[in-house]
Amino acid sequence: MVTPVRVVIGICLVAPFVAMLWVGSYAKTDPAFIGIPFFYWYQMAWVLVSTALTVIAYKLWQRDQRARRAPQGGAAK
Repeated sequence: MVTPVRVVIGICLVAPFVAMLWVGSYAKTDPAFIGIPFFYWYQMAWVLVSTALTVIAYKLWQRDQRARRAPQGGAAK
């Protein structure tokens, strides 16, 4: 079942792939950051961003699974 939480999880997991596969967006040298060309520091920044997004997706997935396993309440059958 597709829920808004699962859509957010999917976006968190797909965003790094899209960012890295769209090479034209970062295939340049300027702006440099502490002497490092944009091409390199952009990729290294995505390592950190990807880690954060993966952690967020994992935590959301755990919360979603706990909510699915929890009794829904209401009258006992």
